[in-house]
This record gives sequence, C-alpha cells and structure tokens, in this order.
Amino acid sequence: MFGTKCPKCGLVQMANPVCKSCGAALQAPTPRPSPSPAPIRRPAPASPPPPLSQAPPQAIPPAIPRAPSAGAGASRSRRLSFHGAGGSLFGMHVVNIFLTIITLGIYYFWGKVKVRSYLLSETEFEGDRFAYHGTGKELLIGFLKAMLVFGLPLGILTALRDYLDVGIVVKAVAGILAYGIIMVFIPVAMVGARRYRLSRTSWRGIRFSFRGRAADFLKFFLKASLLTGITFGLYYPFFDTKRHAFMTSHAYLGNQKFDFDGQGRDLFWPFVLTLLLTVPTLGVCWFWFLAKKQRYFWDHTTFGGARFQSTVTGGRLLLLRLGNLFLLLFTLGLGWPWVVVRNARFACKYLTLEGALDLAGIEQDAQVASTIGEGLAGFLDVDFAFG
Repeated sequence: MFGTKCPKCGLVQMANPVCKSCGAALQAPTPRPSPSPAPIRRPAPASPPPPLSQAPPQAIPPAIPRAPSAGAGASRSRRLSFHGAGGSLFGMHVVNIFLTIITLGIYYFWGKVKVRSYLLSETEFEGDRFAYHGTGKELLIGFLKAMLVFGLPLGILTALRDYLDVGIVVKAVAGILAYGIIMVFIPVAMVGARRYRLSRTSWRGIRFSFRGRAADFLKFFLKASLLTGITFGLYYPFFDTKRHAFMTSHAYLGNQKFDFDGQGRDLFWPFVLTLLLTVPTLGVCWFWFLAKKQRYFWDHTTFGGARFQSTVTGGRLLLLRLGNLFLLLFTLGLGWPWVVVRNARFACKYLTLEGALDLAGIEQDAQVASTIGEGLAGFLDVDFAFG
C-alpha cells in the first residue's frame, strides 16, 4: 500500500485529490513497478550419447559362486546316513524265523539275503541308496560247496581224533591236519566272503569288487599268526593292521580304488597300555582301544582324492554296547533287530569322507566272484563286514 506526500505541508496521506491538512492539490501517486518474476530456467538438452565404441564400460556385479556338484571333484565333507527302523526289521526277522523252521533251515539263506538287502537299501550316500544283488540260491550253493571242500574232511579228521578207536599216532596226525585245514580255510573264507559280498553290492548301479588274491593273503595270515603266537600276542597290532590294509587296498567301487596307509607300529603302544590296564579297569579300557583302532583305520583309508574320518570315542562305544546288551537281555533276544539298527546308525553317525572326489568319473568295472568263500564264512559262522 502506497501514500501521497503533500508538496506544500509535507503530510503523507492516502491518495486524495486535495490535502486534508492545507487543501493543496495533490498528484496521483505513481505506482511502483512490481518485481518481474524470475525467469524459468529450463535444463539444457542432454548431449547425444557417445557411440558404443566410446561409451564407458558399465560395472558388472560379480557372479555369486555356486557350490560345485558332487561329481565335479568338490573338496567337502560327505556323510553316510541310515534310514532303517527296528520295527521294520523285526517284522522281517519274525517271518524269516518262521519260514526257516518250517523249511528245516533251507530258508535261512533267503532270510539272510532279505536282511542284507534291507540294510543296504536303507543306507544312503550323496542322495543315493546302496543295493544288494545276492540271492538265497547263491548262498545255499556256496554253503553246500563249502561243506564238501571243508566240512567233510574236517568232520572225518575230528571223528578220527575224538571218537574212533585208533592209535595215538593216528589221533595226533588227525588233530594236526584238522588244525591245518582250519588255518588254511579261515583266510580263504575271509577273502572269498569279501570278494562275493562286494561283487553283489552296488551304488548308483556301479558294483563294488575285491581283487586281492587268496594265495597272497594265505601266506600273510599264516606268517602273522605264527608271529602273534611266539610273541604272546604282542604282534597283534601289526597283524590286524596288515590284515585291514590287504582287505581295504584291494577293494574297488567300479574303476576307483580304495587305499590304506596305516602302520601297525602306531597302534603298538596303545595296545600294550591297554593290556596293562585290563585288570585295573576290569577290561573297560578295551572300549577306548577299539575306538582308537577304528578311528585310526578309517583315518588312514582313502578313496580317490578323499579320506575317511572317524570321530568315534571309547565312551560312545561303551554306551552303544551296554545299550545293546540291555536290549538283548531285557527282550530275551527279540531286540536283535533294534541292535542291528543301532549299530548301523552308530557307524554312519561318526564317519565322514573328506576332500575332493570326482564321483562322476567312476565307471563300471564289475568282477566275477565265486560263492564258495561266502559259504565257507557261513560254515565257520564268521562275518567279515567291509570296513
């Protein structure tokens, strides 16, 4: 708002034709020019983009690394897992017992195959289950062959030694020959059983195999047994380690070989210490030695570029055995299926395969195996499990 100043008296007043004080004529006020609005600035037009050959390179985000597949030789930890249940195995066990009784023992071999097939089919590695391809007929034929080759001569010699009225010299010779037959056929049975069982086991359709010669193992077994005897058992760690090395280093999955690099001397002093502590600990110390031996055997076993690793301890092994004993006693033997399942889960729980392993590079390389070794193992009532 603007006022008008009187030229005569100098009074500033609102716009009027005459001054309110002196009556002099007033001029109309000149309006002040209003400030012009600020000019609107428009952005300058963008310059055209340079040609592709001159454009600066764009930053590309780094690719997210992906874990290599199992067959690509990735260096990582792999673990076995067991999915079986005691209840399922119990039902199978009851049926096997019933059929074995009504067939006068013949179904025993088919029942054994069913149990083996179940246990392997419930064991998983890298997302795939194992499979067992043996048959009851093969086990029966192998047992009959073993009876002819081993059982008949041993039975005759035992009769000459213990029951027939013959001279003392004949009895002594019969006893020596019987002992010799046992000492020869035990290692033959061990090799034959390993060869047969691995040849009937597969993973991802690829068969295992065992390629050790029975003659080589027989020579080792006889020599090691003699050394163990004359050293009053002190040679046992060397004997057991070399036995395990033979059985492991001649095992294959397809064309890929297992290997073992342990030495018996590493277990010698723990074995001696265990002998000394047997009486003070009432034998309990043996669980710690067995756990140490199991760890040592697995930790020195390799497959391809990977190495097994076991974390079992003596305390855990003791609890496993005590629990199994309680189950068998409390159930009067009916808890056997749960004992088998507990043992399988225990073996998988504390065992891993560490390192780079090209599973995709394993190819089929199956080997022929006779059933007589398995029959010998059954005849001698021994079990030579892998590992």
